[in-house]
Amino acid sequence: MDGEALLCTTVPSELKKALDVEPPSSSKAAAFTEAFLKNSIKTPARLDLDTLLAHKAVILGYTRPKKDTTKRKSKKAKGLGARQKRVMKIFQIKAEHQRYELFLPLHQLWRHYILDLCGGLKPSGSPQLVQQKLLKADLHGAILTVVRSRCPSYVGTTGILVQEFKHVFRLITKEDKLKVIPKRNSVFSVEINGFVSHIYGSKFQQRASERSAKKFKIRGTMDL
Repeated sequence: MDGEALLCTTVPSELKKALDVEPPSSSKAAAFTEAFLKNSIKTPARLDLDTLLAHKAVILGYTRPKKDTTKRKSKKAKGLGARQKRVMKIFQIKAEHQRYELFLPLHQLWRHYILDLCGGLKPSGSPQLVQQKLLKADLHGAILTVVRSRCPSYVGTTGILVQEFKHVFRLITKEDKLKVIPKRNSVFSVEINGFVSHIYGSKFQQRASERSAKKFKIRGTMDL
């Protein structure tokens, strides 16, 4: 007799009496199961066990929650406006700082920067190429001289460029004076290692950050 047939055979009555084993009846098994489920599930009083089991929802698979399609407005840090900067006097140079010698290190740094930008300003280099690079370069620290202007009092003014705005240059002269020179109707010269380049202010009215992306056309002369 194989194992499966042995398990399915009934227990002899003599063995039941000897072991004091009595198989439970089907009614007792059903009552025990119902009591166990009631204690485990803890059904509400208004529902019976059969109704609860019949209407119980079964989750067959995982459902991802729907994403919120509404775009969240990112808070960007707002910079100071032009009016706020004027009120706070951010660009104002104090009188005790308007000294020519204080800006000489800035001029030396600018010389190293422009020599590296223009490849050392070698005599064999193209003057047009050097001039194009100078026009797009940062001029803070350069020594500028007004060579022509509709206002005669500006002609001859020389100083280190300490601030450049869209329409004006601010220069510190050797006399420790801050000069504000309008770009319009003025021609400036900048010299480095014997190379002199002229800047026509009427065609140069951009901020330093905007000038690097502008395309300049080389012309022989320009009217003020």
